[in-house]
Amino acid sequence: MNGKIRCLNGVMASGLAAGTAAALGAELDHYSPGGAGIRDFAMPEAGFYAGLYNYAYQSHRLNDANGNTINSVTINPGPGQGTTLGVNVDVDQYGLTPTLTWVAPWKLADIKFGANISPSFANSSLGASLSTVTGRARSGSASSFGVGDLFVQPFWLGLTLTNWDFALGYGFYAPVGRYHTETITLGPLGPFKTTAPDNIGLGFWTHQIQGAVYWYPRADQRLAVMAALTYEINGNKEGFDLIPGQHLTLNWGVSKYFPLTSNENLMLELGPAGYDSWQITDDTGSNARNPGVHDQVHGVGGQLGITYAPWNVTLDFLYFYEFYAVDRFQGQSLSINLAFTF
Repeated sequence: MNGKIRCLNGVMASGLAAGTAAALGAELDHYSPGGAGIRDFAMPEAGFYAGLYNYAYQSHRLNDANGNTINSVTINPGPGQGTTLGVNVDVDQYGLTPTLTWVAPWKLADIKFGANISPSFANSSLGASLSTVTGRARSGSASSFGVGDLFVQPFWLGLTLTNWDFALGYGFYAPVGRYHTETITLGPLGPFKTTAPDNIGLGFWTHQIQGAVYWYPRADQRLAVMAALTYEINGNKEGFDLIPGQHLTLNWGVSKYFPLTSNENLMLELGPAGYDSWQITDDTGSNARNPGVHDQVHGVGGQLGITYAPWNVTLDFLYFYEFYAVDRFQGQSLSINLAFTF
């Protein structure tokens, strides 16, 4: 049981769904906490692994600095009283993130070394959706599918013990996704610059540090209790004097394998999971909107997975419901993830 699980765990969690990551309020981060499987943060054994992550997010609610639903916003890019607009939130987004992971065939003091790369593709970013909803960008179709930002994790360490797993990695998001700015005119307020409604990339670099710990009550690792912390440091947003605040995200979950056949070749995985994400520093720069307001979001859900060991294939279904959010969208997500070993 232990060997079968170990070869299939941890295909990729660090850079999931860069193209669908949230960018709300003023700006948020690249990391999307709702797409990774419970056991994806642990490093597998030596080899090459591939994953295909499908992430869908839906929201009909935008919250203010107190966590209350926003029904209208006032647009004021310059002097004057501004213009009040009604808010109609209808966000449906989809992101596709293929990933390739390599774990070295050697160890140093039982410590494993690995790396992964994850391009992303999506119909738009949540930041572009927010700009459209709040009137900071013109309305337009965001249904086209294109390239999002790229995640690369060149440094990933893992240590596996009988009842524990530890992982630590550094990665970065490169702003290679579709991104541009435009100038629009809003009535008497005149022209002002904003992001385009069909953007997929977020327009800034992000450095990410991620650590995870697993506890296995039994040596066969059928049951796993997981906690992972992700810390993001963002760079300046292209075309603006704006550095989004740093973010800290906690992922947690409990996973249990149930053999469906006597030889344990086919296994069912079930477990609750959730995430909590906080902005921990102010947005900075002359274009920062409400820099003292820090966004946050909290979600809870679970995972259902099927693993077929002879083919080295795992198929996971994840659902998360966001029960509280500040200065951002509040919604729900569904992920369907496929992983296999070369």
